[in-house]
Amino acid sequence: MSSEALTARAGIDMARVRAWLPAYGVYVAIVLLVLYNIFFTPYFLTWSNLRIQLIQVAPIVIVALGMALVIGTEGIDLSVGSVMALAASLIPLYLGYGVVGAILVSLLAGLGVGLVNGTLVARVGLQPIVATLALFVGGRGLALVISGGQLKDVRNDNLIFLGSGDLFGLPVLVWIAAVLVLIVAFVVRRTVFGRRLLAIGGNRASAELAGLPVQRVLIAVYVTCSVLASIAGLLAVARIQSSDASAVGLLIELSAITAVVVGGTPLTGGRVRVLGTVAGALLMQLVVATMIKHNLQPSTTEMVQAVIILIAVYVARERKTR
Repeated sequence: MSSEALTARAGIDMARVRAWLPAYGVYVAIVLLVLYNIFFTPYFLTWSNLRIQLIQVAPIVIVALGMALVIGTEGIDLSVGSVMALAASLIPLYLGYGVVGAILVSLLAGLGVGLVNGTLVARVGLQPIVATLALFVGGRGLALVISGGQLKDVRNDNLIFLGSGDLFGLPVLVWIAAVLVLIVAFVVRRTVFGRRLLAIGGNRASAELAGLPVQRVLIAVYVTCSVLASIAGLLAVARIQSSDASAVGLLIELSAITAVVVGGTPLTGGRVRVLGTVAGALLMQLVVATMIKHNLQPSTTEMVQAVIILIAVYVARERKTR
């Protein structure tokens, strides 16, 4: 075989690798990391360790699902952590009316924040990063005002069961996250709303010219993202059995964006990889857990996470360019 043929064949193979990497690279990374931990991390395969990892990643998955929908429209939502804090601050205030009432109030708070974000983006025309940055700051401030800046204990067996109970051998928290994953995947793949969402992210101007209800879809997407963040916030309260508005959801927006990007959803919109988002959250959780178990400094963990993000963004950029 001539050198030109070998070069051409190598080029074809590299092209296939570049096309395959953004979609499936995260799964390969998870497999490699799991294999590493099996051989080099003591007690990695114990049920107690796996349970802890699942419980810790579940809230990130829930928030990342909403973030994936927003990024699919070529947007961003920096307020999800503040929404979690706001939902957490409301739980102790309304728990006296019953756990259902407290949950509904926290979800309504998320719905309200989503309406504000969606309206600012869709109707006022603000850039998503600017619109959500206001509530990124103001939302947590409001949560601190509501809670009086104090940590409040939560003592309700029904609520605590959502965060600490088991169902068929798995934590209830994990079951809730799994159900939400299935719902979001169905919406994106099988509904008219999902197709409209992707069309808007692919080209908003064309979607408007085609007569799609762009404003309504965008508002619905931001509402969904905030409601999912509210769910994550109330589950965080149920798990730690206390409400701390200064700590609940702190910087989770960065973890959610990382999970979405690493999972293969491009920041340029037009595509949502739901299972990839879940895989991205699992990968980052495994990276953090592995480094903690091997006694590495938190600064090292953060640098490794930054490198993973840069690689994921670069790969997505290369794919978009092609």
